[in-house]
Amino acid sequence: MLEKMREIIAEQLNCEEGTITPETSFKDDLGADSLDLFELVMALEDEYSVEIPAEELQELTTVGAVMEYLKNKGVEA
Repeated sequence: MLEKMREIIAEQLNCEEGTITPETSFKDDLGADSLDLFELVMALEDEYSVEIPAEELQELTTVGAVMEYLKNKGVEA
């Protein structure tokens, strides 16, 4: 799952795939603002066929948190 997440995140946030780890923070490490995060969530929802409610977004601050969230929603790696 990390490889696919790296592709999506790098494309959406214009950053290098190699710099993205599960510990990477969207705001602190990648400089993402709320619009960037909204677009990223839309891309993830499309890719993984899940819906991520807005009220849960504030908890998804790192790549690892998003991967864990998706796994809990039944998304297979």
